[in-house]
Amino acid sequence: MKLYLDCGMGASGNMLMAALYELLPDKSLFCEKMNRLRLPGVEIIYSASIKCGITGTHISVKIAGVEEESHDEYSLHHNHHDHDHDHDHDHNHDHDHDHEHDHDHHHNNDRRYSYKEILTLIQSLDLPDNVKDDAAGVYMIIGQAEAKVHGTSLDEIHFHEVGSIDAVVDVVGCSLLVDMLGLTEISASPIHVGFGKVRCEHGILPVPAPATAEILQGIPIYSGHIEGELCTPTGAALLKHFTKNFGPMPVMSVNKIGYGMGTKDFPAANCLRAFLYVDTGKSDTVFEISCNLDDMTAEGIGAAFDILLKNEALDVYTTSIMMKKNRPGTMLSCLCKEDSCNKLAQLMIKHTTTLGVRIKKHERIITEREIVTVKTQYGEIRIKKAKDSETEKYKPEYDDVNEKAMLHNVPFQTVYNAAMKNI
Repeated sequence: MKLYLDCGMGASGNMLMAALYELLPDKSLFCEKMNRLRLPGVEIIYSASIKCGITGTHISVKIAGVEEESHDEYSLHHNHHDHDHDHDHDHNHDHDHDHEHDHDHHHNNDRRYSYKEILTLIQSLDLPDNVKDDAAGVYMIIGQAEAKVHGTSLDEIHFHEVGSIDAVVDVVGCSLLVDMLGLTEISASPIHVGFGKVRCEHGILPVPAPATAEILQGIPIYSGHIEGELCTPTGAALLKHFTKNFGPMPVMSVNKIGYGMGTKDFPAANCLRAFLYVDTGKSDTVFEISCNLDDMTAEGIGAAFDILLKNEALDVYTTSIMMKKNRPGTMLSCLCKEDSCNKLAQLMIKHTTTLGVRIKKHERIITEREIVTVKTQYGEIRIKKAKDSETEKYKPEYDDVNEKAMLHNVPFQTVYNAAMKNI
């Protein structure tokens, strides 16, 4: 199965976990696996939530009875000083961009975990190795971003107890859900990060916060019209680790939709949507090169036709047209990939009488295809096999059928039918 994530209201760890949780056929199994991890003092609460009339799931995490109020809390312990890097990171909580964070309000224990301790904790959990590897990979992205922002190394980064365990639950939970859902590919929309500023204990920071911005390099993002921090470092790291590509929603046949809800209310529904789907076809891009001809012989056009086919054109075709001054003409066109576009355009100009060509970019949907070989009384025939979620199509290769028909002195259709019977 494949997954598409709608990040039109940003992304955070528990929003993504809640959206994936809703896609499960048996939610109790996930809850049992998370409870079996026996993370110290952790209580995971699953509750229904309604945003703008839409019902989804909100997941909150309590550590020793305390729920992390506002953010993924990262800090450094460097040069014998505690630099509390306290962004208002969690999109699921209030995004008042000018509020202060009081660490003592969050927790009484100022225990800090090093990056290595977090990885050791993840590796100690009763989880499949691939799930632990994914969780460690997400933390690597977070740690590297924090280290770069603070001008230090991974070894010097320490995480507050409540914020770090809360984030471990989000990262491990999402990694486990990806495994349980059997996802083969994840794609996502461009990420809405919000805009404005956020006040932390030692100053005012822009949105997206520095660590989040660092993680999101190379990923399409936008500020939109909602003031506040919509994408957290944990949400950004999860998307960067698991998502293959970012862009518009592909053509799909949707099986199920999950809604992961945040806490704060906005004019737009504060949720992350997850679409579980199967392909109706593979999407890719091709270029069409064409020119109009009214002063070439049919043989000349035919020669150009063959040259284009032999030089990486995916297809070549002609169209009868009426040109200016009522002259009948022929439009010569070919389809190609982007890396062949310039070469084929030059060949079309060289081998026809045209003074220029037109180039258009097209998005297309194609079915998955493969070549299989069948045995017949006339010999082996290659078959082009194409399939999507609903149908399968077969077509014997023309060259093979024609060759065997001439070799055995039988009609083309006879060999064609024999190949189709042996599929």
